[in-house]
Amino acid sequence: MRIVVALGGNALLRRGQSPDAAVQLANVQTAVAALAPLARHHELVITHGNGPQVGLLALESAADRSLAGPYPLDVLGAETQGMIGYWLLQALQNVLPDRQVCALLNQTLVSAADPAFAEPAKFVGPVYGEEEARRLAAERGWTVRRDGRYWRRVVPSPAPQRVVETRLIRLLLASGTVAVCAGGGGVPVVRDEAGQLTGVEAVVDKDLTAALLAEALDADALLLLTDVPRVEKGFGTPGAEPIGHTSPARLRTERFPAGSMGPKVEAACRFVELTGGRAAIGALTDAAALLDGTAGTLVTPGGPVPAAAATAHPVP
Repeated sequence: MRIVVALGGNALLRRGQSPDAAVQLANVQTAVAALAPLARHHELVITHGNGPQVGLLALESAADRSLAGPYPLDVLGAETQGMIGYWLLQALQNVLPDRQVCALLNQTLVSAADPAFAEPAKFVGPVYGEEEARRLAAERGWTVRRDGRYWRRVVPSPAPQRVVETRLIRLLLASGTVAVCAGGGGVPVVRDEAGQLTGVEAVVDKDLTAALLAEALDADALLLLTDVPRVEKGFGTPGAEPIGHTSPARLRTERFPAGSMGPKVEAACRFVELTGGRAAIGALTDAAALLDGTAGTLVTPGGPVPAAAATAHPVP
């Protein structure tokens, strides 16, 4: 099977953890241990988030008095692709000595007219208490929003249109290479009237880019890995209910937070609707079980098979 995996940024740097390199590297080792069994038996493309990491670099850049101004978000996104890509590349090479692994820097084409530029919604950087978040917003011109029990900075997140280097990723897969690519959703770029590419001040959602890439690569499955075991109806409320096997139509009847689970649900639904393949959302440590449909939230075109027909007609 050809599988595209979207590895959540919070899986690489968990909430409340120190952003030290050693901490993130240990988390990468855990991630690779969960992904290695898939890579041994399938064609694998790994994308990853960068919200905590790009936010950290933005803080460092803003505090550097030697700079006339902070580095733009597209440049910081490219820096995180290199950093996280290097960690994943090396860890995968160590556990898969008989496979070629490549970490590829990618650009993602977006529309300059995307309304997201006027409505920042993508969380980046560390979490804060409300008072500190509002103070930083006033000092630095940020937009901040509540993220669960905390507050975080939000930035524009335009919809991905195409991963510019898609053909190159196809060549890597055809050669048997495990590809680490489109980190952080890819570096956001627009094309001007002369056909030239240029970066923009934004962060693309990596789950939506992963779905777009999975469709373009004719993938059989899309796995969206995060720090929770499954999607829940009414998440965070006393009446929360886990969602197991479902269909895009049923999943779209529920409402999910735009800055967290919402893009994962949209990515899963879009991929299944457009390709007829399967998508799953769940914990990183359950990666193999998600592919089997025995853990997490599984999304397939028709949803669950009726009990009477389950034996004769298993889920594809």
